[in-house]
Amino acid sequence: MGLMNKLFGGGDKKAKNPKALIVQILNGLIEKGGFDFSFDTEEVTDQEIEAYKVNFYGNDEEMLTQKDGMLLEAIQLFVKRALQHSFPDTPVNVMCDSNDYRARENENLEAMIDKLKQKVLAQGRPVYVKALPPKERRVVHQFLSRDERVKSRSIGDGHYKKIKIYTASNQANQNANADD
Repeated sequence: MGLMNKLFGGGDKKAKNPKALIVQILNGLIEKGGFDFSFDTEEVTDQEIEAYKVNFYGNDEEMLTQKDGMLLEAIQLFVKRALQHSFPDTPVNVMCDSNDYRARENENLEAMIDKLKQKVLAQGRPVYVKALPPKERRVVHQFLSRDERVKSRSIGDGHYKKIKIYTASNQANQNANADD
């Protein structure tokens, strides 16, 4: 008997659609894990792919967001992989959240980046942001793209990369020097 069968009670109940599979997986995980929380699943309108948002609530919801939301991320990744396996021809995205944790984290990240942006503008020198995962880098780049005075770019290899924030005038100077 495989891990999936142990966790979710056998393979004789095949989900007919992605939403049904999400509900089946999460109910099995909550039951087998002994968690005291529930969830709502809603379809999110996305032009390109089928997408769902899962919102957790209940007595154990704080566990989901501890340690930078690692359990929330793990559940989200687990559900995504199960969907990819069960529906390989249907691209499906799942975003798990609890008590607007992700929105609060993005706001905190943007506040930190805004302070660094102000430092770059005041000093005229580049600033480097610690290595971040792709989702957080995307938030940073989108936030900084709203201000034409600064530019940003990811630096490094692998999953986690640093971000360089620099003034747009430095970009023009670097391009002019490169033409010499």
